[in-house]
Amino acid sequence: MRPRPGSLERPLSARIYRGAWFVVVIPLLIVAFSAARQQTLAVPTLFASFDRGAVVQTLGEELVLKYPNRSPDATSSGALRDWVKGRFKELGLSAQVDRFDARIPGLGNVSLSNISATVRGRSSTEIVVLAHRDNSGQGGGANDNASGTASMLELARAYQDQPGYVSPPQPAHTIVFLSTDGGAFGAIGAERFAKLQSTKQRVAAVIVLDSIAGTGKPRVLFNGDSANSSSPFLVATAYRLLNAQPDAVITHTSPVHQLLDLALPFSLYEQAPFVTRGIPAITFTTAGDRYPNPLTDTPENISKSHLRKAHLTQIGQASEQLLAALDQGAPEPRVSNASYIYLGGRFVHGWAIQLLLFASLIPALVAIVDLFARCRRRHFAFRPALRSLGRRLGFWFSLLALFWLFALIGLWPKGAGRPVSPDSSAATSLPLAAIVVFAFLAFGAWLLTRNRLLPRKEVSAEEELAGYASALLVVAGASLAVAWLNGYALLFLLPPLHAWIWMPQLRRYRPWACLALLAAGLLGPFLVYWELASRLHLGLSVVWYVSELAAVGYIRFSFLIVTTILAAATAQLAALSVGRYAPYPAAGERPETTLPRRIARRVALLPQYWSKARAARQAHSN
Repeated sequence: MRPRPGSLERPLSARIYRGAWFVVVIPLLIVAFSAARQQTLAVPTLFASFDRGAVVQTLGEELVLKYPNRSPDATSSGALRDWVKGRFKELGLSAQVDRFDARIPGLGNVSLSNISATVRGRSSTEIVVLAHRDNSGQGGGANDNASGTASMLELARAYQDQPGYVSPPQPAHTIVFLSTDGGAFGAIGAERFAKLQSTKQRVAAVIVLDSIAGTGKPRVLFNGDSANSSSPFLVATAYRLLNAQPDAVITHTSPVHQLLDLALPFSLYEQAPFVTRGIPAITFTTAGDRYPNPLTDTPENISKSHLRKAHLTQIGQASEQLLAALDQGAPEPRVSNASYIYLGGRFVHGWAIQLLLFASLIPALVAIVDLFARCRRRHFAFRPALRSLGRRLGFWFSLLALFWLFALIGLWPKGAGRPVSPDSSAATSLPLAAIVVFAFLAFGAWLLTRNRLLPRKEVSAEEELAGYASALLVVAGASLAVAWLNGYALLFLLPPLHAWIWMPQLRRYRPWACLALLAAGLLGPFLVYWELASRLHLGLSVVWYVSELAAVGYIRFSFLIVTTILAAATAQLAALSVGRYAPYPAAGERPETTLPRRIARRVALLPQYWSKARAARQAHSN
């Protein structure tokens, strides 16, 4: 006979859960009708002055052949800086150098420098054309990013001011041509420039040129380090100009990928620090989410298929037109912290998507609150279950504290709070000694924790259900915290919530189903690692890479706190699903001595054991 609803065997109200899904209908309609077209800038008619031949000559004969190793710690970094300054001087532009120090994982403390040349306009509001000049040091960097640096210098040629040349008309805006350092190691130079300029609030737009001559299709990047997007005004204009180039075959970032970018904000490219601060910025590139393979980006491949001159021309001319449109057009892209999904001509507002994700959370929250209320009406003892969960929280927070202690004393690679380069030694070489020590200390913390969590008697159905309800309540609270911090990140929490609420329903007569639901719920967190592993081609080393992002401070501390709380609740649900759960024992149920005392007693008795063993061996030999 099937148990009745509301009983211990069927404590979850499926009717309430199904009814709560009606609140999702309105947000779904809002998302469907919120898609709108975006006006673009008017593009002035101008003669294309972008010279591909000059770019290729600068790229091949000077940058790549003279300075194949452009890593920030290379001995030639000073000569490279002087070379960029000299090229600006040849154009009659005065170059300013901003020197600063930064710690890069795998390289240590390095002296970096940004080089800028400014063309004064009628307005002090700036339009920035940016390209990083460094590379990973493992190849010639023909595409990454000699192509971007040479194209940036070619765009500056249109504004040259020297005797014998007709000076161009004064631009409407002040235009800054910027050569950044540390771009291949997490956009360190762009981060510094964005931080300095954001306080002055005078940057109208930023155009980034990065790896623009590769074999991949040209595309536009506009995501940031937070759940923000660049100005849709700027993005729509950039795509329109790129698509208008002769024989252009471009690609768009898929809506799913954009949604994942907002749920898991991460970018190695230099538009990200500006977008995070609300400054409109886009990157033209032909590369993927990870920079080109340095082993194929060598001087020998300049004349081969690894360098596509057609893509160089298309992006170069589109950048030239976009710069003119931004300078002469109106209105300017507005500084904004909004987000959206770009659908190739239409935009879906981010607030509508976040509303839909939050509405999808409501049925699970209603079911959990109803479960907790039913347990309270039956006067279940929640204190032992909550104390058991608190014990698990203590264990996971001790691991977090230990992790940060290792980072503080330098056992993990240190660096600026920027994405770690997947090509650096810090991302490929694991500190095995530190990991072994960390695992040993974590095992000791687990031994101390499990002393109060071992089952000492048969657990009743009421105690089991209280354990489920308390863990699910914590998961629900953590989900609300995630919704407050980044509504898009609910994308990773919706699978666990909607799967795990059914575990109390199946706990008694289908134990295998509980394990299946637990595994299904873990698909959400697994998606985080899979997304990074696939876009950066990291494989299983993505686990260490994410830990390294936390060690350098790129992952926000608030998210680490929420993740730790979720890990403790997940551990309690896992113990329940495998039959190893026990509520926190009462005073009379605990062992007479604590685990540390038992360990200390055994250590103290070791000499006696050794002497007895020695005497036994001597007696046996006699």
